[in-house]
Amino acid sequence: MRYIPHTEEDIRQMLETVGVGSVEALFEGVPAAVRLNRPLALPAPAAESELLRELGRLAARNATAASHLSFLGGGAYNHFIPAVVDQLISRSEFYTAYTPYQPEISQGTLQAIFEYQTLICQLTGMDAANASMYDGASSCAEGVLMAVRATRRRKVLLSRALHPEYRATVATYCRYLELEMIEIPFDAAGRTEPGELERLLDKETAAVVAGYPNFFGVIEDLAAISAAAHDCGAYLVAAVQEPIALGLLKSPGELGADIVAGEGQSFGIPLSYGGPYLGFFAARKKDLRSMPGRLVGETVDSEGRRGFVLTLATREQHIRREKATSNICSNEGLCALMATIYLSLLGKQGIREVAKQNLAKAEYAKQKIAALPGFSLPFAGPTFNEFVVEAQEGADVVLGRLEAAGILGGIALDRWYGGMPGRFLVCVTEQNSREEIDTLVAALAGGGR
Repeated sequence: MRYIPHTEEDIRQMLETVGVGSVEALFEGVPAAVRLNRPLALPAPAAESELLRELGRLAARNATAASHLSFLGGGAYNHFIPAVVDQLISRSEFYTAYTPYQPEISQGTLQAIFEYQTLICQLTGMDAANASMYDGASSCAEGVLMAVRATRRRKVLLSRALHPEYRATVATYCRYLELEMIEIPFDAAGRTEPGELERLLDKETAAVVAGYPNFFGVIEDLAAISAAAHDCGAYLVAAVQEPIALGLLKSPGELGADIVAGEGQSFGIPLSYGGPYLGFFAARKKDLRSMPGRLVGETVDSEGRRGFVLTLATREQHIRREKATSNICSNEGLCALMATIYLSLLGKQGIREVAKQNLAKAEYAKQKIAALPGFSLPFAGPTFNEFVVEAQEGADVVLGRLEAAGILGGIALDRWYGGMPGRFLVCVTEQNSREEIDTLVAALAGGGR
């Protein structure tokens, strides 16, 4: 795509249309102190070939899962993606961001979304799933809004062990809705503190929100949280940041969750420097009409032939603005298709096998690291594929030393949790071989790579 700037004549006509005499007059509403009155400090124009070489040089300065040994998680996971996923989504009939407003000409898209919804329901143990959302954090926020609508209450309890960026997104979505947001502390196991949960719950509580596994990689006792929430008439919103875990764990639906929100990047979507990702969202049948986004349903036409239709769309384009349950404006269709292909390829046994590999390799790494002098595991709760490590010499020092050796060793937690200067989150997936884990352990112990 070529960039064609406005001509002087274009600018003159636009200024004349809006009724100002110059570009300076157009921007006089911007304080002079923050206006840039000189050209941008950009290098001289370059040939396209030169520009591509320069961009390649700059990109090579990034530390990635391809250039380093990576043990990063925290909501974005380095899982293997079969080549066929990219091959199939590249077919021209799928490779479009167009959304299915006209069902009669988009049966393939509608069927793909229907299959995606079905797979998410099977994974989460819920009755209905929508046609995807932006990402896990915004999906979690939509879950909170839905619980508030369903219960007509104004108090929301968020586990402090929930992903910090999910909590921040919920706070942003709810900033002007006059909701009472309270965080529940975590205990020594790294789980939502049950005593504090009981103390904070009351008849005004709309929702309890907890991660599964939570941000520390710890597997929450969802059944207990669910029972406590339901005793007060509140909803449980389970936020799943690493859905591969559902290949081994009981589904949130089996444990009593009312709403399941999560991030689907683990299902065949590359890390891509943080996006685009895929939010999934599932709920109970009784709350179907309160769900945000779109639902695709299956039906038969007048001749009995199978077909797919946009069954429910609670967006402002379809219904009155004040009745809309979400302003979600894209169905993330291509990312949802990638997840559908990935899950279909692996099947139930394949997902279970990937999950078993994640668990086994993470447990191996945990045992090796816990045995190192100067390192410990501060949380005693069971984990899936990531866990918190505490280092006597400080997380930033350790992670900096590892990166210098070509290892992305984890995520420092002090960024979100003040008072945790020595703690960092380590993730091990099926992509990490035993040799790579041993290299990480040796580097932590002070050895070279």
